Amino acid sequence: MARFAAQKAHGALVGQLEKLVRVAVFHSAAELVGFMLQEAADRVDAAYQSKPRQHFKERSPLDAQGMFGRSMLWRDYYYTPATGQGHYPADAALGLELGYTPALARLICLEAVHHPSFQQAAEHLWQTGGIEISAQQIQRVAQRVGAAAQRWQERQTPPQPCDAPVLYVSSDGTGVPMRSAELAGRKGKQSDGSAKTRQAYLGCVFTQHRRDDKGHPVRDHDSTTYVCSFDKVEDFWLILRQEARRRGCGTAGKIVLLLDGAAGLANQGRINFPGCLQIVDFYHAMEHLKELWEALRGKDHPDFKKHYGRWTKLLLKDGVQQIIAQAREGSAGSACEGTVEKALHYFESNVERMQYGTFRKNGYFIGSGVIEAGCKTVIGARCKQSGMFWSERGAENILALRCIAQSREWDNFWKYRANEHAARNDTLNLAS
Repeated sequence: MARFAAQKAHGALVGQLEKLVRVAVFHSAAELVGFMLQEAADRVDAAYQSKPRQHFKERSPLDAQGMFGRSMLWRDYYYTPATGQGHYPADAALGLELGYTPALARLICLEAVHHPSFQQAAEHLWQTGGIEISAQQIQRVAQRVGAAAQRWQERQTPPQPCDAPVLYVSSDGTGVPMRSAELAGRKGKQSDGSAKTRQAYLGCVFTQHRRDDKGHPVRDHDSTTYVCSFDKVEDFWLILRQEARRRGCGTAGKIVLLLDGAAGLANQGRINFPGCLQIVDFYHAMEHLKELWEALRGKDHPDFKKHYGRWTKLLLKDGVQQIIAQAREGSAGSACEGTVEKALHYFESNVERMQYGTFRKNGYFIGSGVIEAGCKTVIGARCKQSGMFWSERGAENILALRCIAQSREWDNFWKYRANEHAARNDTLNLAS
């Protein structure tokens, strides 16, 4: 027993020793990084040419924080009376985010998007890296960078070459809980007609090169990219179309739109991807099939399973028109005729998009599982936790960062962010 206690004590001492060594190493590293930052800032300030009507004011200190700790950074400050705006050339050139170095700002944002809350992100930073930053500061940095991430999603870039036989575009939406101020005057599904959430639209693009041994389509590994927005659906689809163009939809063999059958989405598909094949998600179709049967025979009819299974098989054999005919025949002259006709509208509007037998024969996906999962992992896992209430801008900025991370564009985004900072020192745009 005494031996066990001694081993336990030694283990605790080793743990403390490691923490002390980390503090010592970080202190020395912070001094070195601080020295290098100051030298770089001095070079920037010496070379900087002020913009028209911009005046040098003073040499100002900044308590900068990096991966290894804090250091005092002195840099020049300029002021433009006409606009009331100030500018630190060194901050822009070094890519500082609210006093944090680019490496630390990048890590802060990564923690902010991968943890369910800013508080958990702060705790994880401290436990794993010994970096002490409050949840409020993590939120500030993530929101600041997130605004740039939203601009990144909407950027105009040259298309990439795409040799995929099939490129898929899919879209869906989900409600994000909002603060009461964000919902004033909005109609919703609450009992009093008010709204509790705002609709966030998520879109994805992925490719398919092959089928498996059974002829089922196989999504290309790591080919899915995402975009997200709270904009109106028509504005969101412009962002989604730009993402598809960036992914090379112009050179893909076939473009397939996987949608849920809503008339608005089908219309946006026709506008933004004219002539492209649209497929209604098979599982949405099955839900509406159940609603159709309930309208025809009621929820508790003993033949539900048999007829539902029969209709499901018909759907998979291009038999949607037979289902329509059977339902209409079964309701003719009965009290449920009007309800059945209402339920049939969904199928009649999507006959061409429900030829699942043909779609499967051609090797296409018929389910929108990718975007359904995306709504849960990209949006739900971060923005729909218990007790969360967002501002629209706050949620949009976080989701933009999550889309970039999930799309494996993290490195490219931070290069863009560094260039965006550096461009603030450019005088050419005001030279005229």
